[in-house]
Amino acid sequence: MGELIKYGTQSRVARGDGIETVQFSNPPLAGQSFTMGTTAFPPGASLREHSHNTVEQVTLLEGSGIVEISGVSHRLSLYDTTRVPAGEPHRFENDSETVMRILWVYGSTEVTRTFTDTGETVSNHGTPAR
Repeated sequence: MGELIKYGTQSRVARGDGIETVQFSNPPLAGQSFTMGTTAFPPGASLREHSHNTVEQVTLLEGSGIVEISGVSHRLSLYDTTRVPAGEPHRFENDSETVMRILWVYGSTEVTRTFTDTGETVSNHGTPAR
């Protein structure tokens, strides 16, 4: 049966440095093959470079910032969207004076994050982004 997910009632996950994630698809529906949600970055916050075990697509919903994909930095404007294959290093940074909010979609319901600097792999959801 379908459902309405009310943004204001969803649990927030603190990811460190004021970064906050809201997941929309937990638990996934039977047959669901993706995961999605939002992450908000306060001014100056950033993620460590990392990669995932699945494709990731991200759309900037609010603010502005920088995405670095495989060592190349790109300025993000409203509704700009990234597509990053599994295993490709990337990171997001809010270099503005306002909140930066992204909508993310992963091509799997089981998502991991591997930090480039240490090689450590963690569950992507509910774990610190730093």
